[in-house]
Amino acid sequence: MSEIHETGKKGEELARGFLENLDYKVLETNWRSGKHELDIICMDKGVLVIVEVKTRRSNVFGEPETAVTKDKQKALIRAANSYIFRKQMNCETRFDIVSVLISPKGQEIHHIIDAFYPTL
Repeated sequence: MSEIHETGKKGEELARGFLENLDYKVLETNWRSGKHELDIICMDKGVLVIVEVKTRRSNVFGEPETAVTKDKQKALIRAANSYIFRKQMNCETRFDIVSVLISPKGQEIHHIIDAFYPTL
């Protein structure tokens, strides 16, 4: 496994633990719909939360969450719609980002609630 892949996997594990400590109920991890993937799907007080995790070893090129571009958001929305349809969910949904920075100084987690909204 490449170092980039290992960093991403470690970030997702840290994000999951972080969310579980906030009493989020994790329903799925790494759920796939075609070529798109949802990192973490969970429930928070009756709200379906789609969580995109972005992990970096440095913020030299910006914070990890800046990698969630408009195109990435569209892909997440498409995958979330597929999940909601397949699971026949009928509840409010929101999109969060968990940004993880893993450096020799330690780990830093930044949770952005309602990071973006689906648009028509």
